[in-house]
Formats: sequence, structure tokens, C-alpha cells
Amino acid sequence: MRIIRGILKTKRLTVPKGFPSRPTTDFAKEGLFNILEHKLALYDLNILDLCAGTGNISFELLSREAGSVTAVDMNYNCVRHIQKCAKDFEVEENIDVLKFEAIKYLEKTEDRFDLIFSDPPYEATFYDKIVTTTFERNLLNEDGLLIIEHGKRTKLDHLPHYQFTRNYGNVEFSFFNL
Repeated sequence: MRIIRGILKTKRLTVPKGFPSRPTTDFAKEGLFNILEHKLALYDLNILDLCAGTGNISFELLSREAGSVTAVDMNYNCVRHIQKCAKDFEVEENIDVLKFEAIKYLEKTEDRFDLIFSDPPYEATFYDKIVTTTFERNLLNEDGLLIIEHGKRTKLDHLPHYQFTRNYGNVEFSFFNL
């Protein structure tokens, strides 16, 4: 995996063999950031990367100096990997890495975010709960976005606050806002 743009552009994220997470492809990530750059001013945002996995999206946002990131994952190896990369890339002051189950974090946090990006395992059964908890708890700032990465078989267009879905090969991103 590579960082596409920004201050970390020359950096690569290498994932250890047997890593418990699937990274967002470069093709899908480029498409996502093309949309984001037209929807949001990627500057000084409070960002939540939920089910952060490899940290791929977190580091792309940090590379573009989009703001501060809270990266949440329930897997210890993922958390440790993101912390190591943050230190290696010298961006640890801009990222808070937490070991937490996604829904429990959403239920407990007192923070509000400009952008929430969530990439649960494709076989996860809690996509709906991410959306409902985010909006019931008012976790997005005004004009904030919730983006969920999912596979083609998952359909989220029936959920409240749904805006649109974009497809990039086997990866889809569904967008939600107020």
C-alpha cells in the first residue's frame, strides 16, 4: 500500500503476513479521496477512523494534513501496527490510536467528528448499528460525513441519512450526512 498524496507521499505501509485486516485498495482510495476533496475542505478536521485495520485511510488523511485522527480497532495487532507506523512516519502527535469495539466506542465517545470513516469486516453484521448510533448520538458536526466501506453484497441505501454509494471494483463506499 502506498500513500497517494501529501507529506507522506513517498511512504509505504507494509502489512505483516497473516495480518487480520484487509487494506483499502489504492484504486478505491483514489476514488474516495477524489470525492472527499470535492465534499469537504480537508483541513483541520476532527476525524474518526472506525475499524481502522491497517491505518491506511488514517495515514492518507494525515498525509494530506486534514486534521487529527482517532483510529479505533478492536484487534490488538492492528492497534500496535498503526502505533508503530505513526511513530515511523513521525505523525504520532496527530493520531490517537485506541483498542475498542466499534459500536461500544460510538456509544461511549463524547467527541463529535467532521468525518467518520468506517471499514468493518465485509462479513460484519453491525453496519446498520454504525449508522443509527452515529445519528442517534449526534456524533457528526454540522456538514459532517459518515462513510462506510463495504462489499458489493451489502446494501445500505435503506438507512436514514443515506446519500449515495460509489463503486470501485469490489469495494463500495456509502455516504451519509445530516
